[in-house]
Amino acid sequence: MKVFDLIHDVFQPFMDGDKRPLNVMEVSNLWFFLLGTVTTMRNEEIGYNIAQDPELKQLLKDIRETVHVPIRDELKEFLTNEGIPLPASTPVKPVGDYRDIPEGAKLNDEELANLMSYNLAMGVNYAAKGMTESIRADIGLLFSKIIMRKTAASLRVKQYLDRHEWLRIPPYYKS
Repeated sequence: MKVFDLIHDVFQPFMDGDKRPLNVMEVSNLWFFLLGTVTTMRNEEIGYNIAQDPELKQLLKDIRETVHVPIRDELKEFLTNEGIPLPASTPVKPVGDYRDIPEGAKLNDEELANLMSYNLAMGVNYAAKGMTESIRADIGLLFSKIIMRKTAASLRVKQYLDRHEWLRIPPYYKS
């Protein structure tokens, strides 16, 4: 994606020289973002198992593979290289067919898609917080890339929601 090249070029002049040690806010933001990413991936795995619409299943799979797996891997590598212990993780959910779960005991496709949209939006907000609270340029770059990945994915989910008339729109303002 060319936008990642642009983001890198913007941050590059600020990444020369010695790196300062990570401060507690940077470590906290990175650590909790990794924890949230892995938790989101578990939700996507469960969603994949209970989604009925093949397009939604593919969207869940694509976003997990193209957004959350790369974010998780980059955060884990960064924290490991900095000597920061990683948060504990839960095991990957097995792929299965769970149609026999009663309707009232699982999310339906509309709820799954809106939850995915909400999680992506909250991820953008938290990444923006991490970016603005970072002192080191490499952390700002990392969070900027996360924002772009999640924003692009959010647009795909929003189109999906709109096509199915599931997009939650606040009331229009009339003067």
